[in-house]
Amino acid sequence: MQTRNKIFDDLSQLMTNAMGVAQGAKDEAQNAMKSLMDRWLADRDFVTREEFEAVRAMAQKAREENEALRARLDAMSPKG
Repeated sequence: MQTRNKIFDDLSQLMTNAMGVAQGAKDEAQNAMKSLMDRWLADRDFVTREEFEAVRAMAQKAREENEALRARLDAMSPKG
């Protein structure tokens, strides 16, 4: 009976170790794929979402400033 429990304990330990190795391999594969995708995107000069949003905000601010300046110029020009 003791031998049977030892076999089950060893089998359980083996399965636990195998699951740990599988999880490690999965994590490593995910990291490798993410790295590959990051390099691929960088090689094509794509921008990040954060960079896009920052430029978008700058463009919106520039449009608003242009509209304000246009309104000031219109107010200063003689009506004819």
